[in-house]
Parts: sequence; C-alpha cells; structure tokens
Amino acid sequence: MGFFDDKQDWLEIVFRNYPPENRRAAVMPLLRKVQQEEGYVSEEHIREIAELVGTTPTQVRGVMSFYSYYQAVPTGKYHLQVCATLSCKLAGAEELWDTLRAELGIGPGEVTPDGLFSIQKVECLGACHVGPVVQVNDEPYVECVTKERLKALLEGLRAGKRLEEIELPGSCGHHVREEEA
Repeated sequence: MGFFDDKQDWLEIVFRNYPPENRRAAVMPLLRKVQQEEGYVSEEHIREIAELVGTTPTQVRGVMSFYSYYQAVPTGKYHLQVCATLSCKLAGAEELWDTLRAELGIGPGEVTPDGLFSIQKVECLGACHVGPVVQVNDEPYVECVTKERLKALLEGLRAGKRLEEIELPGSCGHHVREEEA
C-alpha cells in the first residue's frame, strides 16, 4: 500500500491548485505531507510522488536536495538544524555545533538511541541578525543560541515540553525598533 492510497481526497484538493499540464508543481506539498507524517521521505515515497505528478524520481530528489527541510533518512522526534552560514559562524555556530554533537553523541544522519534527536547543519535560516540560530523540526527558530541556552533547550525537549514552553536563560540582546514596540 502506498503512502497516498488513503489520501485521495487530500490529493484531489492539492492537484486542484495546479494546472493539469503542470502537475509536477505539486511535488512540494506532497513531499511536505510525507515529511510531516513520516519524519523523512524514503526512496519508496520518492518513487510514489514521481509517479503521481508525472516526473522522475531523480527530479523529486533534486527538489529535496535544494531544501534542508526534507530528509532522506529517518530523523529523531526533534530534528535540530543549526545554521552554518557566515553570520551564524561568526556568532558562534561552530562551537554550538560541536557542543550539540558532544552532548547528544551523534553526527549528521544519526538518531540518538532514545529516538529523540537528530542533527543537521543547514544553510541560512534567514535570521542573520539573531545568530546563531537552531531550528527544531519546522517550528520557528531559536535565536541567539549559546551553550547555556542549548542546554536548556535540550532539557526542555527531553522533558516533552513544546518549544514555546521552554524557558531559555539570558536574552537575545537585539533591539526592537520603535515601530515594533
């Protein structure tokens, strides 16, 4: 049985958003659906998506490779993505990455034995002014992550707290513009 076999109504709604002659444009929502429900997109899912939209598995993999959100291997319950671009590196992302690897005892493509965590370095998360940043799954990123804030984040996630429930020590230290206040 394929992933989308019991999702025909959902597929119909998605495909209505795209012209019939360009069904390939629906690759992104199909990938996202699999990623959200399965935690990663397997080769089997890639082939199924390619068939559904009328393209090749290679083209689906090409879309996946462009976006760090899509994973081709199983991930932990909490997939932590550390921004590795220049501004975050200058703010301490490399040290943060090293701390994260040491704390969890895993590297990219691995999952902690308890199934809770996987990690990945990614390109820009679009928050250069508040780096270094860490994104948990597809939640909003955590900004100004120090070793202390990382430790609190991991403790909160281990305790099963939602991201917005975790109290992080310190502050980000960036200024709010007057029109935002």
